[in-house]
Amino acid sequence: MIPDVSSALSCLEANPQALKGIRRGIEREGLRINANGSLAQTPHPESFGSALTHKWITTDFAEALLEFITPVDDDIGHMLTLLRDIHRYVARHLGDERLWPMSMPCFIDGAHPIELAQYGSSNIGRMKMLYREGLKNRYSALMQVIAGVHYNFSLPLAFWQAYAGIRDEVSGKETISAGYLRLIRNYYRFGWIIPYLFGASPGICPSFLNGRTTDLSFEHAPSGLIYLPYATSLRLSDLGYTNRSQSKLGITFNHLDEYVRSLKQAIQTPSADYQRMGLQRDGRYLQLNTNVLQIENELYAPIRPKRMTRNDESPSDALMRGGIEYVEVRSLDINPFSPVGVDEEQARFLDLFLIWCTLAEAPEMSAEELLYTRSNWDRVIFEGRKPGLMLSIDHGSTEQPLTTLGKSLFSDLRRVAEAFDSNNGDTHYQQVCDKLVAGFDYPNLTLSARFLDQLIEHGIGVGLILANDYRQTLRSEPLEVMKEVQLDDERIRSWQQQHALEAADSLSFDEFLASQNWR
Repeated sequence: MIPDVSSALSCLEANPQALKGIRRGIEREGLRINANGSLAQTPHPESFGSALTHKWITTDFAEALLEFITPVDDDIGHMLTLLRDIHRYVARHLGDERLWPMSMPCFIDGAHPIELAQYGSSNIGRMKMLYREGLKNRYSALMQVIAGVHYNFSLPLAFWQAYAGIRDEVSGKETISAGYLRLIRNYYRFGWIIPYLFGASPGICPSFLNGRTTDLSFEHAPSGLIYLPYATSLRLSDLGYTNRSQSKLGITFNHLDEYVRSLKQAIQTPSADYQRMGLQRDGRYLQLNTNVLQIENELYAPIRPKRMTRNDESPSDALMRGGIEYVEVRSLDINPFSPVGVDEEQARFLDLFLIWCTLAEAPEMSAEELLYTRSNWDRVIFEGRKPGLMLSIDHGSTEQPLTTLGKSLFSDLRRVAEAFDSNNGDTHYQQVCDKLVAGFDYPNLTLSARFLDQLIEHGIGVGLILANDYRQTLRSEPLEVMKEVQLDDERIRSWQQQHALEAADSLSFDEFLASQNWR
């Protein structure tokens, strides 16, 4: 059941200025590929700078998995233009390589191993590499080269003052944190709407299974693609980045101290499976430790509470120090129809939905209910566009059609959109609502349906078609917000910082690892 938020919406409509100053950031991942569509085997280009210390261009799990990071921004158009500038710069410095425009990987030949991201000889760089070695050994390298888009979202102080009556961020940090946790609980309950609208991985290259068997009834296209006819985001399924082995951790989002305590316990609790794997083999480290989580970032979650960390501060310690500063939304597939993997329509929708999640009542959730919410996500992930699909409501006591729930939610989102637009003197957010709500009556309008048509026709090769097109487009466009010299200067600065870190280490790597609180 969609909660009644009429009172909170009335408050928002009376104070639309409280929405001014929302801050956002984007992290976009993407694989480097060769001209023939295969995974690039080259190192991270030195011309980009140090992947360890660069502010905007780095790597994720693999040496070939780029990650672009925008600075925090309060203007969607400016943020996306800056993201496009980073893509333009990268496209001009990639030589004959391209950026894969899909979440699920290109064809990967098992004979060519996926090289882990390299970060130099400093202790912190070596720790980051060893953490990735642990991810590979625990979950497989193939799972880790799936790409996505993360959307970082922070509400302004004015919102919390109008909505929760706080005075400032310091005295009101517990109230703000409680508000973000309410957002997160509602996201778990209703976030299935994101893969429904924007899932873009309904099919995969058979090479991704790598000989694994599956109970999924894949259909086979003449092009070689395997797919599910009503799927939206296989990236978010067990085939993809979801880590069900963490489901027994019992981490909930009711109170910040409970969340942090459970997270810390997970990184200090030994795992029988990982103990059997061992910490080392033949004198070579296999993982950072044998605990349930190596570090806090290993926790898979579709959304995370975050705060910027200080030097040598863990993410959870930062949360306890200053409260939740923003949330990181992690459920967006790469948008294959955008050269930068995400577009303005998606950003505006996420603004609306995340504000709604903050306004709506969200009863506390047990660990069991948190797991149960996954059933609705799974239905949408595997068969979201299936006619008559039903979703569970009221803790599974009854069901309603997805279309009914989706349209009911959009009736609230449109009121949020009107508040947004009243500040800007336009109808941009309302237009997004009017366009996207049609996807519930006409599922063929969703991103997954539109992209599946192309996948069936061209197979995984559609990725190379788009990659070639985007490479040509981005290379020909001038930078708009950034300057070439800014990116050149950051390249130089990042290498200088990496070398300084390497020169400053006073401990051996073994001593450094022993000093960490999760060992």
